[in-house]
Amino acid sequence: MSIAAGLALALEPVSNLTPALAGASFKSSGAADIVALKNSAPAKMFEAGIKELGGMSRFVKKGQLVVIKPNIGWARTPAEGANTQPELIARIIELCYKEGAKKVYVFDNTCEFWRDCYLKSGIEKAALDNNAIVLPANREKNYKTIAIKGATTLKDVKAHELFIEADVVINVPVLKHHGGTQMTAALKNLMGALWDRRFFHLNGLSQCIAEFSNFRKPDLTVIDAYRVISAHGPRGLSDKDAALETTQLIGTDMVALDTAAAMLLGYDPLKISHVAIAEKLGGGTMALDKLNIRKMVDPL
Repeated sequence: MSIAAGLALALEPVSNLTPALAGASFKSSGAADIVALKNSAPAKMFEAGIKELGGMSRFVKKGQLVVIKPNIGWARTPAEGANTQPELIARIIELCYKEGAKKVYVFDNTCEFWRDCYLKSGIEKAALDNNAIVLPANREKNYKTIAIKGATTLKDVKAHELFIEADVVINVPVLKHHGGTQMTAALKNLMGALWDRRFFHLNGLSQCIAEFSNFRKPDLTVIDAYRVISAHGPRGLSDKDAALETTQLIGTDMVALDTAAAMLLGYDPLKISHVAIAEKLGGGTMALDKLNIRKMVDPL
């Protein structure tokens, strides 16, 4: 995909998304590959977007064990944009149980002390209030060594047992700037399902992210761009770093979603190394011009 072709889809910087969504490259019929939403609350955007993808019943069946993997990496409030919005997690849990999920788990291997992150982010309360099971991910005994087909760097890596064993995995990253990889969204969020992230940083971070994404692809990915940190990420210095952008991207192809997310931040997606590598490894497509992207502005 040429960058010109991708940008022709007009997934420009987040502040310009509303006029961009009027472009003819967005399709209003046929099965949607990505749903791009703007100008509503996180829960309402998810409700509208998941309907466009065929409903939650497409992803969750009665009696299944569901893992929801948000970004809860930092002891920051929802207003500071470093973590996934708790309102969004609450609604996803609610709809999973509505489809008959047996159990819904929420966890993340946090960067700061897990108790502070879970509480301050508001995600623990949102999950518990909706009958999800919230687990700390700071015990090595809960991780199992896995093999990744075709990996050249990740020869020995441990993933959380729930990420391995769940019937359904829903990836719910927050979109933001990252000092190491320029951007964090769908692909990088899966690092929170791993034990030794230090290995990634010491052995080619982008290559490791891309290789791990081929171990198990989430059944559904929801990129939360409601509050977006565009500098000083991934933690942010204060709530002044997080702009209110009221945006969300939903789909099943993490590479495609991260390609669109990079454009929302104003980046050339071909220069986001882990996204480009993941495409080369067969993890998805960056060719957004070949996909059906559905626009929804001001969903009720």
